Amino acid sequence: MAEYKPGEMNIEVQEKTFNGFIKMVKWGTILCILILIFLAIFNT
Repeated sequence: MAEYKPGEMNIEVQEKTFNGFIKMVKWGTILCILILIFLAIFNT
């Protein structure tokens, strides 16, 4: 079994995936808030 050395693993792909997930959640939340504001203003 290989020796474990902290900090040597390449996590570039995981960081890109995490950043994409955070971006998706942020824009999804903004979209939901805008929809609620639209519904409140136009009372549909």
